[in-house]
Amino acid sequence: MQESRENSGLLKDRARLPEKIGAGFSMFWRENRQFFLLLGCIVFFKSAVADLSSISGASMQPTLLDGDKVWVNKLAYDVKIPFTEISLGSISDPKQGDIVIIDSREAGKRLVKRIVGLPGDTIFMQNNTLVINGEPADYQVVSEEENATIILEQLTEHSHQAKLSTSYFSRTMRNYGPVEVPHDNYFVLGDNRDNSADSRAYSFVPREEIIGRSNSVVFSLDSQNRYLPRGDRFMAGLQ
Repeated sequence: MQESRENSGLLKDRARLPEKIGAGFSMFWRENRQFFLLLGCIVFFKSAVADLSSISGASMQPTLLDGDKVWVNKLAYDVKIPFTEISLGSISDPKQGDIVIIDSREAGKRLVKRIVGLPGDTIFMQNNTLVINGEPADYQVVSEEENATIILEQLTEHSHQAKLSTSYFSRTMRNYGPVEVPHDNYFVLGDNRDNSADSRAYSFVPREEIIGRSNSVVFSLDSQNRYLPRGDRFMAGLQ
């Protein structure tokens, strides 16, 4: 008789188990829902609206330095479904001179480069002189460093600084083309022309792979100086 009662009690406890689990989850949600809603908003914001991107390496010197953290405007060109490359609508077109963040399938990683060629443009490079649609860019020397020359490169509607190596390097990257940029694709270069894997290595960038545009550095940590903050780069604008 006693054993029968114990078995009956066990069966009742098992029957109530889903109810107890449901009540536990309900209480957990009530106590923590604000946190999870905030977390969901942050994840959505980072995926679809804006994010930060870290700069690693020297390919965008002198504009961007290793250790820079740049602002990424993901609504600069398109509205996309979060966590996908599916565009719901176009806001504006990428422009010559824009610094863009690229989710490159060809490179298998995220790239930060500058757009120099738009769809339909003919791109030609000879000894690092950039020629777009038959018009060579204008160049001015800004400064001379130990192993490099900093120049000001004037494109059709944009000017920015670039870096040319004066030490030993592979000259194959200094000459390219001529090639025509296909429809809905872009030609990108790193500002550090002799130390950048860009469209010369990975070919054209499809628009769908462009994550967003960057106009400013948020903050910067100097990897050569114990990762101390670079105060002069806090919220610094980018050309």
